[in-house]
Amino acid sequence: MPYTAEISRTNPGCFIFLVDQSASMSDPMGGGEVTRQRAEVVSDAINRLLTELSVKCAKEEGVRDYFHVAVIGYGHSHVGSAFQGELAGRDLVPLSEVANNPARVESRAKKVPDGAGGLVETSVQFPVWMDPVTNGGTPMTRALGYADSLVANWVEAHPGGFPPIVLNLTDGESTDGDPTSAAIGLASHSTADGAVLLFNLHVSGSGGTPITFPDSEESLPDTYARLLFQMSSVLPSHMRSYAASQGHRVSEATRGFVYNADIVNIVEFLDIGTRATELR
Repeated sequence: MPYTAEISRTNPGCFIFLVDQSASMSDPMGGGEVTRQRAEVVSDAINRLLTELSVKCAKEEGVRDYFHVAVIGYGHSHVGSAFQGELAGRDLVPLSEVANNPARVESRAKKVPDGAGGLVETSVQFPVWMDPVTNGGTPMTRALGYADSLVANWVEAHPGGFPPIVLNLTDGESTDGDPTSAAIGLASHSTADGAVLLFNLHVSGSGGTPITFPDSEESLPDTYARLLFQMSSVLPSHMRSYAASQGHRVSEATRGFVYNADIVNIVEFLDIGTRATELR
C-alpha cells in the first residue's frame, strides 16, 4: 500500500507550499469577502496551519521534527522563500525551528462562545511567518521547477519516507508558459512509499460555486481549470477518507484540487492536503 510509511523524527515528512504572490492576489476574495485581499486570506491560512502543525507535533520536550516545511512565494521576478524574520531566505526548515521562529506574534480579535449561547470577542495570539505580497506576474512554471529541486534532494535523502507533498495556491494562469511539463516532472519523483503528491488550489475571484476535490473534468468551466485538475495528484486513500468525513463526495479518482475556492475551502484544502499517516 503506497502512502502508508510511518512519519517519525528519523523519517520525517515534507510539506512545500507554493504561494502565488502576483499582483492580482491583491484583489478581493470572491464569495462576499470583499474587504480582504486574496493574498491576506492565503497568508493567514498558511500561518494558522503552521501553528496547528506545531501544536500537533508538540510533546513535553518541545516540538518534534516530524515534518520539514518550505513556503515558497512566486511573483514578479522572484521565486523563493516567503518566510520572514529569522527564517528569511530558507527553504525546507525543520518544524521545531519553524515553531520557535515566527517573524512576530500579533494580537487578533476572535469571537468565542460565552457559555450562554452567544459569542464574546476575545484577543488571541497569532504567530506570523509569512506576509501577503502582491507584485507582477505568475511564474508558476519556475515555482514548480523550484519545488522540483527541493523534492529531488529530499527524496534522495529520505528514500523510504512518506513522499513530499506540494500544495500550490494560485488565483491565475501561469505567465511563464504551460506548467504541465514542470508539474509532470515534479510528480515523477518518488520514494519507496509512492510518488510525490502535487495538489492545486485556485483562489476565487468570482464568488461562484467552488468545485472541491473533483474526480473528473466534466464539471470544470474552462481550459485553465482542466489544466490545474490534470496537474493534480489523486488523493491517497487516507486523505479521501478524511475528505469524505468532512462531507465531500469522493471516489478512487478524486484529485487534490479545488477550483474557485473561498476562505472555508482554503482552510479545508490545507487541512486535507496535509493529512499525514500516524506520527511516531
